[in-house]
Parts: sequence; C-alpha cells; structure tokens
Amino acid sequence: MAENNQNNCTHNCDTCKSDCSTRIPKEKLNPKSSVKKVIAVISGKGGVGKSMVTSLLAVSYQRKGYKTAILDADITGPSIPKSFGITEKAVGTDNKLLLPCKSKTGIDIMSINLLLEDDTAPVIWRGPILAGVVKQFWTDVLWQDIDYMFIDMPPGTGDVPLTVFQSLQIDGIIVVTTPQDLVSMIVKKAVNMANMMNIPIIAIVENMSYMICPDCNKKLYPFGESKLEDIAKQYNISNIYRLPINPSLNRLCDNGIIESTELSLDIDF
Repeated sequence: MAENNQNNCTHNCDTCKSDCSTRIPKEKLNPKSSVKKVIAVISGKGGVGKSMVTSLLAVSYQRKGYKTAILDADITGPSIPKSFGITEKAVGTDNKLLLPCKSKTGIDIMSINLLLEDDTAPVIWRGPILAGVVKQFWTDVLWQDIDYMFIDMPPGTGDVPLTVFQSLQIDGIIVVTTPQDLVSMIVKKAVNMANMMNIPIIAIVENMSYMICPDCNKKLYPFGESKLEDIAKQYNISNIYRLPINPSLNRLCDNGIIESTELSLDIDF
C-alpha cells in the first residue's frame, strides 16, 4: 500500500492525498516574522545571471514602495552580499533569532557570507546540511513586514531546490535562461520540476538576449536568435522578458552598488 501511495505522489505535500513516508510539512516562520509573498528565482544551470535577476527584482519592487527581502539559498556560491556592497555580518537577537543585514535602500538580506568570518572560505557541506541551512534562513531569521521575498536559488534541480519547493510556501517561480540551445534544454528541466511540484511559473527571463551595437544602434545576437517564444508556448507561459548584455550592470554588481541601476525589472506578480 505504501508503495502504491508513493507511486501516486504529486510531489506537492499541500495537495497530495498519498500517505507517503516521505511527506514533508511546510516550515513555519517564527511568530515575529511576516512574509506576504515568496518568489523563487531558478535556473537549470549556473552562469545565466540568476542572482542579478534576483537583485533587480528586489531593487525594482523596493522602489515601488514595497518592503522586499532576498534569501540567498545559493549556499556554496553566494553573491548577493557583494552585489549590494554589504560587508558587515549578521547578528542575533536576545531570543536567538538572526537579524538580516540591510542594503542601502533597506532591502533585508540573509546569505551564508553574512555569517562566515572569511567571505572566500569554501562551504564544503553535503546536500542535507545545505538544505537545512536554507530552512533555518526561513525559520530562524527575523523577517519583519516583508511584502516580497525573492529567493536566489542554486542552479539545477538538486537537494536545495527540492527542499525549498517542498518545505517553504512558494507563491511562484521565475526561470532565468540565456539564448543558447544547450541552456534552453536544461531550462526545460527546471520548468518540468516546477510543474511536478505544482508551483506556478510566473515568467521566463532571458538574460544576455541581445546587445546594442554602439555604432549603428542595431540589436545583435551574439548567442544566436532567441527561442524563448517556443519554450514559453510549449509550457503555456505567457510572461517572457528579455535583458540585453549590459556591461554596466556587471560593474555595478562588482562594485556593490546594484541599487544605483537605472534598469527596472517590472514583472507582474
């Protein structure tokens, strides 16, 4: 009977009626925290600009007057603190909760690099420990009056993404890709995983989609023509966005001043 129940599992413990031995309850925020909406930013592989998209979303919605936060779930490759120029470390409260660090414009941020003495120290942990840290970032951090929390996910479909999807109350997913055929193929894995977990896909963002020629002002496609519409149509995703190759964004991230960007990423949630 247990085997049959697991075969019928929908991978979403909120709606699945199967009595699986692996049923995972949702992790609850601590009573002092409040988060209204949680958006996970995912990719099928690394190096596509997922962290930059996460940062742009937080900056854009903070400018709109919402209180935003970033939970950096990429434990082995954290980059969010550097993009926001945060060098101080997170501290605890009297009731053993961690306080997120705040960016210059007031975005709440929690990342493993805010806890390590040395930012360059490698995090050499196995999957279950990584997943446990992400859950603690959700339950043991004081998230106060957050309208939108953006979770910067590690690439791929491994332990940490699975833990986030199963254990946290995710309202939607944004998939980040680039135009190359290989990346598009891997992105389909991430989309299929989200569908298996019954979590809505809000949009696909194609980063490095094109560049503007400085001489003729025409659009150039160094990674080939986009196939974004084909992927979106295949998976019935109506919202697609394209970001150009923009060296100034890289400089802003490297210098820790991403909040000074004039670019806005307005995705309707």
